[in-house]
Amino acid sequence: MSRPLDLSHELDVARRLALEAAALVRRLAEQPVAVKYKDAGEPVTDADLAANALIVGGLAKEFAGDAILSEELPDDSARLGRRRVWMVDPIDGTRDFIRRQPGYVVMIGLCLDGRPALGAVAQPSTGTLWSGVVGQGAWRDQPDGTRVPLRTSALAEPAGVRIVVSKSRRSPRIDAFRLALGVTDEMNVGSVGMKVALVCQGERDLYLYPGEQTKLWDTCGPEAILIAAGGRMSDMDGRPLVYTKADLNNRNGVVASNGPLHDHVIKALAVARGKSG
Repeated sequence: MSRPLDLSHELDVARRLALEAAALVRRLAEQPVAVKYKDAGEPVTDADLAANALIVGGLAKEFAGDAILSEELPDDSARLGRRRVWMVDPIDGTRDFIRRQPGYVVMIGLCLDGRPALGAVAQPSTGTLWSGVVGQGAWRDQPDGTRVPLRTSALAEPAGVRIVVSKSRRSPRIDAFRLALGVTDEMNVGSVGMKVALVCQGERDLYLYPGEQTKLWDTCGPEAILIAAGGRMSDMDGRPLVYTKADLNNRNGVVASNGPLHDHVIKALAVARGKSG
């Protein structure tokens, strides 16, 4: 049996850059926020751009041969066909940052051969860091230096499932899915990374997003941490998310579960969507 690939240096760098960017964003959050809008109507602030420069510059310095895909840089398609691709969202949940609400995070992920292998997600408002390497473990670091292992919940039946869904993009279809799953416990959070972190640490059992607005940088790092913590991520049909395509969007939604629930959820969603055979 081959030994696991040593990604300790990559993990150390991703953790450091995520925390440094989170500290920078936290400082900038205390200043007046000037908001601009990108072509798709997505907001961007000076904090997004400053965190992006810090992270991308740090990754380029440490891993000069790797491709980097970031929300705040044009995608030149150089990443396609590359074995190692970093995927960066300098502020996931910019709307919460603008509103001075805590549901935003800094996210860094590494794809190896098209699959998420490593992730680091830092919350500027608290200084909390979630990180993980697939097959080697996942952890939550507190600002006081405390590090605890992450493990998803053991819930294996839909009864009693605790769901977390989008706050600003909550689809009306969520109500139909909640009914199909028998969900009565719903939490609403802005950032994808924050929602997945709640599943990783066992506070929630399921994150569901049926739309097509999440992008590769939204899911790469969180998926790696989730898998490392025992969970699963797929599209609405249960198929793996694809990170090697030119299209940046996850067009068929995102389902992130604790793991044991995943197949039950996909089957229930198929019924609710009229796709059951």
